[in-house]
Amino acid sequence: MFTFEVVPGEAVRRQLDQHRDEVVDVVERTYRDHEAGETINPDSYFLRFPEKPDSRIIALPALLRGDVQLAGIKWIASFPKNVAAGRPRASAVLILNDYETGYPIACLEAANISAARTAASAAVAARALRPTGLVGGRIAVVGGGVIARNICEYLHVVGCRPDTYLVHDIHEPSGKSLVEHLEAQGRTAQFTSALDEALEADVVVLATTALEPYVTRQFRPGQLVLNVSLRDLAPETVLGAHNILDDVDHCLKANTSPHLAEQLSGNRDFVTGTLAGVLNGDVIVDDSKPVIFSPFGLGVLDIAVGAHALVRARAAGQTTDIPGFFGETSRW
Repeated sequence: MFTFEVVPGEAVRRQLDQHRDEVVDVVERTYRDHEAGETINPDSYFLRFPEKPDSRIIALPALLRGDVQLAGIKWIASFPKNVAAGRPRASAVLILNDYETGYPIACLEAANISAARTAASAAVAARALRPTGLVGGRIAVVGGGVIARNICEYLHVVGCRPDTYLVHDIHEPSGKSLVEHLEAQGRTAQFTSALDEALEADVVVLATTALEPYVTRQFRPGQLVLNVSLRDLAPETVLGAHNILDDVDHCLKANTSPHLAEQLSGNRDFVTGTLAGVLNGDVIVDDSKPVIFSPFGLGVLDIAVGAHALVRARAAGQTTDIPGFFGETSRW
């Protein structure tokens, strides 16, 4: 009963990479569960630093009922200046708690979990919001980091086969590294220093660390924008599109682009619906406007993907038990 396991990053990464199709299914199912009320997903809590305004550590607590029956919390640090030193921007851990007893059962390295659930979320949205197909044309990726790399991998899982990937990053070495990665996977890719060229693509993926909007143009009808980094788009751009969110209340806060659109318009009428609504057939988007998907990033997705990684790693013998982790195992 009183066991505690640790799952290192290499094991987490291996299990998620080997089973990306399963991760996509887990994320889609969790969106449906969230819409159906099978989750508790409180606000995220931000620890900010006055002397480091671009950095933060975020706590994302959540509960997933259904077949999982686990609560937990992801503690994720985002320090963009790590990139200049050649280190990943984000680092994280995930604690999973048994819902019956409340006892923590595992600690997993979670930067990989966070990247996988974010990328799978974008892939689920792309598949749902482009039902006529994702073959041919161009996919542009703005931002050449770890999240962008994972999104490209997961887009491939759901059947995205563009003629070419366009990559734009103000840090040219990062953008070119993503191009090299895509080419090594047998995909056609090129770097562009022109943001406007990237924003003309059929599908635009925004995966930056921007703190405020810099995209002020309108997208054309039929374009799909995966607004993963959440703060790149001016509110006027948001108001000119169909807007699909992962969770309305979560997205409309913290000066995200949708939140700025709410402040500018004074209402939420610009919100078309949630991704789960689209998946369930309750929300329909047409091609009269561009479509913007804005995911705030739900902690319950981390619980779901982390639980899946734990089961897979445990079956592969890649977890480490910590004997005596709990100081007391009986009341008396």
